[in-house]
Amino acid sequence: MFLDVIHSNVADTWGEKRNTLQMDSVDQSGFPHNRPPYQAVAVDEAQLDVLGQRLEQRPLSFLERVKTQCCCSGARLKSLLLGLFPVLSWLPRYSIRENAVGDLVSGISVGIIQLPQGMANAMLVGVPPVFGLYSSLYPLIVYFIFGTSRHLSIGTFAILAIMIGSVTAKVELLDNAVEQIDVEAAKVNVAVQLTFLCGLIQLLMYLLRGGGVGRWLSDPVIRGYTTAAGLHVMVLQLPLMTGIPAQRHTGLLPSVWTLNDVLHGVTSAVPGALSVSSVSMVILIGGKILNERFKNKLPVAIPWELILIVMGTILSVQMDLVGQHKVQVVGHIPSGLSPPVLPSLSQARELFLPALSVALVGFSFLSALGSVFANKHGYHVDSSQDLLALGLCNTVGGMFQCFAVSCSFSRSMVQESTSVKSQMAGLLSALMMLTILLKIGQLFEQLPKAVLAVIIVVNLQGLMAQFKDLCLLWKCDRLDLVVWVASLISTLVFNLDLGLAVAVIFSLLTLIYRTQRSSTVVLGRIPGTDCYRDVLLYTKAKPVAGVTILSYPSPIYFANSQLVFTQIRQTVSRDHKKNPAGVHTSSSSSSSSSGHTWRHTHCMVLDLSSVTFMDSVAMLALFKVAEDLDVQGVRVFLAGCPERILSQLQTQGCKADSLSTLCLFPSVHHAVLRWLSTLPRPLEEIKPDATEC
Repeated sequence: MFLDVIHSNVADTWGEKRNTLQMDSVDQSGFPHNRPPYQAVAVDEAQLDVLGQRLEQRPLSFLERVKTQCCCSGARLKSLLLGLFPVLSWLPRYSIRENAVGDLVSGISVGIIQLPQGMANAMLVGVPPVFGLYSSLYPLIVYFIFGTSRHLSIGTFAILAIMIGSVTAKVELLDNAVEQIDVEAAKVNVAVQLTFLCGLIQLLMYLLRGGGVGRWLSDPVIRGYTTAAGLHVMVLQLPLMTGIPAQRHTGLLPSVWTLNDVLHGVTSAVPGALSVSSVSMVILIGGKILNERFKNKLPVAIPWELILIVMGTILSVQMDLVGQHKVQVVGHIPSGLSPPVLPSLSQARELFLPALSVALVGFSFLSALGSVFANKHGYHVDSSQDLLALGLCNTVGGMFQCFAVSCSFSRSMVQESTSVKSQMAGLLSALMMLTILLKIGQLFEQLPKAVLAVIIVVNLQGLMAQFKDLCLLWKCDRLDLVVWVASLISTLVFNLDLGLAVAVIFSLLTLIYRTQRSSTVVLGRIPGTDCYRDVLLYTKAKPVAGVTILSYPSPIYFANSQLVFTQIRQTVSRDHKKNPAGVHTSSSSSSSSSGHTWRHTHCMVLDLSSVTFMDSVAMLALFKVAEDLDVQGVRVFLAGCPERILSQLQTQGCKADSLSTLCLFPSVHHAVLRWLSTLPRPLEEIKPDATEC
């Protein structure tokens, strides 16, 4: 009954105003002449709910949500299976005529690149190269079944290899007489445990619906972190490229200590290793320049890494680089596949934080790159399903002695450039790696490690190009520049695992600083419109007599609520004296239509359209300010409240006496019109028909 009365009154009022506006003369600007503000229609939130026929939304209880999720039907079961196993949705519709050629070329091209990158990244981890080949086989098969992106190349990833290598470098022998093979076995054990634990963390994130957790790693954090990781890797490759013995340092400034070892041992450099590194670098850099120069004429980029590996292996055998020149080589590569073994997780407590870092970084890269390719080529990727796929890649891969994997930017770009059509290309790359492991893996036992080190260093040129971000961030956002530099420095100082944690914490602190830095803005009306803008930025924006219009552009919560509302009190108190309403408080009879006596001589309109949320502390502080201002004769209106804040005003600690001082309006203009319509006489001419901004 009450709603019907409101609807009837609003409809009658609106009909009268519409008829009146149609009869009024209109000037050249389209605005009616001599329209007093109290004749304009000012709609508050309650009236707007009636006019818009707002639907009541009752939140489901916990049992109702469980019942909804657990209900089973044939269509729901089919949708669940197709969601968990995306291969079932596209493989039955696979067209050999349209897709086979593109997938075959892409699979072979990426498989060729998988070989040198897998072996090189295994060196970054600190394990024998064959484990890099394992990591380039099993995860590809898993992602073929569970993944949703057709352009991502899953396998070894240099950044993750560096992070795992910083952990395996901490493996120390209790007995100095233990053979080197036991050192490698201990490192493999640590890498496998970390990978399996990383997969379990990613599966837990999937169950908790954490597909968006990668967004917490901002772009400046990631780019600063990866740049530091690239510098760290380059320093670690210097001993292999020069033949100078150097220890793997842990703790603070590990790269600096490694560089110090290389500089102090420069007199003991191996000429053979220096020669191999120099020639390999010239060939690889020159080859990449040729690929870039003739990329429009070449159907597929020439795989210079593979050519370099084949040439290096042949020359190593022919020239006996191991015996005559003391050049380090890859060594024994076992043929065949290793049987699956469940990792023991005996060091799970020590490896949890590094595994968490690897899980977050790996998924962040996969989610970001997958979205880029999906948007570019017009298809959908499910980040939550890809999180499940990546978790299974690492969990299953850990059982087969793989180390943690993710998508590789360079291989994914090759996969895109070769016109890939589906995930079938990943399966073909896996078949290539299987052939290498079963038949020709032993041919690379004489490959010099210096060649792999050069491949790693040259392929890091993309990470080093990220230093260009400094100039861009200096121009657009210097606070993000500080985050970028802090991420770089913390990673170089504290190593890769702890450095990432420090960078993320610093990034979140800058987010808090941004909310603390914001200040309330005084708005004024631009004549001839119903737009309200900052009076300090717009010279034509004029304050409305008797009204203080304020806006705050950030969330209000416990950390900044006191600062925000202190600014509001001070601004209203100052404006109350400088910008009076021009009414007499004794004129109570003239305001009988508004239903209250004239004890209010001023109005404060608070624009909350840019406030995304307010916590309970800020909400209580808002009520307190409204009560205090009401005592001082200032009426408080709230305008443009988001739906979440409207719900909080109704349910979270709202008191009747507090709400009696508040009025809610859909926009600042409606609030101003309502205040002016309640005054005994018009203060200024407000044009109600202006276009809404």
